[in-house]
Amino acid sequence: MSAGQVLGVDAAPSGMGDVILVLGAGGQLGARVAARASALGYTTVAATRAKIDIAADTAAAKEAISSCHPDVIVNAAAYTNVDGAENDRAAATAINHHAPAAIAEVAAEIGAAIIHVSTDYVFNGSGRRPYLETDPTGPLNVYGATKLAGEKAVRDRIERHAILRTSWVYSATPGNFVTAMLKLTDRPELKVVADQHGCPTSADDLAGAIVRLIPQLGPNAPSSAFGTFHAAGQGVTTWHGLASEIFAIRRAKGLSVPTVHPISTADWPTDAARPHYSVLDCTKLKETHGIQLRHWEKALADQLA
Repeated sequence: MSAGQVLGVDAAPSGMGDVILVLGAGGQLGARVAARASALGYTTVAATRAKIDIAADTAAAKEAISSCHPDVIVNAAAYTNVDGAENDRAAATAINHHAPAAIAEVAAEIGAAIIHVSTDYVFNGSGRRPYLETDPTGPLNVYGATKLAGEKAVRDRIERHAILRTSWVYSATPGNFVTAMLKLTDRPELKVVADQHGCPTSADDLAGAIVRLIPQLGPNAPSSAFGTFHAAGQGVTTWHGLASEIFAIRRAKGLSVPTVHPISTADWPTDAARPHYSVLDCTKLKETHGIQLRHWEKALADQLA
């Protein structure tokens, strides 16, 4: 079996180069990480939830992870339904907290490094400048709280970790804000929240950043290579600003689009409270690893093209 082939978890790794295990490979981010790692020549084990569900059977999942003999584990699996987590804390806790703890434990046992994806929602949104990795956290909702607990579980169990906090991730895969807006183009008018500020992040760009990070996390890497980093698209906007840009791009192509009206968070109540400002400062990732994601407008334009 050649290096770079995407393997099922029941296949033995070839031993040709580093083995990368991607958990959550059925999601919009995990699928892209697996594809990019494979294209670059890594022996890539792309594990969907159907293959390895660590929240459902921890012992079996840990055994499956160990049997892959990974050099680096990328944990892109997460419970991301922010409002749903308010009514199903147990499921969110199992996937966002307990599963990363078990993954970190087995990674430490087998000598693998772990890249764990987290969220801007670990912050409470009261800040007025981009959040640094060292700023105090204080999630407003169950989703953010369980993701923060997952971060701590990883830090407590393994030294060779890179926790990547990201925000507002979108792709061509259904189930994100951009694809949701594109489904509403036939409506004459839309109302979109304009007082929540963040950094839209292309799943393709984030996957590229993760794959660029992999070779910098080897067993001889300095301690500074590990820790918590912010990885999001450059620039700041609101949900209203993002929606407006989506439709502006479509309008420039001669396509019909709705009129987008700004509203406040109070005008659009949801089960989960959301931070008004969750902009991430990504300087540390650039200075430590030479990795910087593109401006969100450029990435969005390429996505819609």
